[in-house]
Amino acid sequence: MTDKNFFWNHKKRYNDFPTYFKNKFLERVQKVSIDAGFTCPNRDGLKGKGGCTYCNNKTFKPTYCNLENSVTNQIQKGVDFFAKKYDAMKFLAYFQAYTNTYAPLEDLKRLYEEALQHPKIVGLVISTRPDSIDEELLDYLSELSKGAYVMVEFGVESHLDKSLELINRGHSFADSVWALEQTEKRGINNCAHMILGLPGENHSDWLEQAKIISKLPVKNLKLHQLQIHKGTILEKQYRERPDSFFLFSAEEYVELVVDYLELLSPQIIVERFISQAPPDMLLAPKWGLKNFEFVAKVEKRLKERDTWQGRLYK
Repeated sequence: MTDKNFFWNHKKRYNDFPTYFKNKFLERVQKVSIDAGFTCPNRDGLKGKGGCTYCNNKTFKPTYCNLENSVTNQIQKGVDFFAKKYDAMKFLAYFQAYTNTYAPLEDLKRLYEEALQHPKIVGLVISTRPDSIDEELLDYLSELSKGAYVMVEFGVESHLDKSLELINRGHSFADSVWALEQTEKRGINNCAHMILGLPGENHSDWLEQAKIISKLPVKNLKLHQLQIHKGTILEKQYRERPDSFFLFSAEEYVELVVDYLELLSPQIIVERFISQAPPDMLLAPKWGLKNFEFVAKVEKRLKERDTWQGRLYK
């Protein structure tokens, strides 16, 4: 297999996000995380209380994200942080913590447009739930996307309703299908976030998931291994019944990712394979690998197996 035969026209054996973004913007683009003070309908009682069983938002919030900082100040602190590493780059404002569409539309407009006013910001990434958007918001984001890059990142997590119920997700897979279809219909970039390794699921389920996701209008995909974070309901369940969990070794998860990629549509851009939580907040599994190290393992295994994303896609 030569590089010219790959659907995405470069040498990597999967359709990777960094290369896509570099080609799109012709320079390095970095996400800057923002905590805009949102909560979640699965915490405040609208959909449920207690949140998803695996969720501890502290595991992915940089230190500069706090409610004492305005959106503008958080962006500037993030920009200053990355400026120490790189000479020139642009940024995406990443509304990351909790459900970032869970507010009246006028409030959302104020926050999003404040972010876009920063001279280094070229677009927005908005993390949310598939059941926390409506057509009015989508129409607004569609208009916004005519002048800036806009991506809506949906926590889909699983294609199985039984799993979504088990992790207290509070929405169905049908909600995710609707959200993905509606963003694609309006020309808004989307991303589906999936967790591999949820209790009760198995290897066959995850490969079937790759086939189902490939049939949907998914632009970007984030895969994360199941992690047990301290301070979550999942931690309590794990301590009470550890035998009901299967936690991958790094090698096992590499094999699963390669199997998954083989079945995945080559049109889907793969943003990441793993989640990294601060070591002091992680109970299990503890691989001691950074994201780039895991990516290198996947790329090595793809080459060893002489395979690539979409090789078995039909």
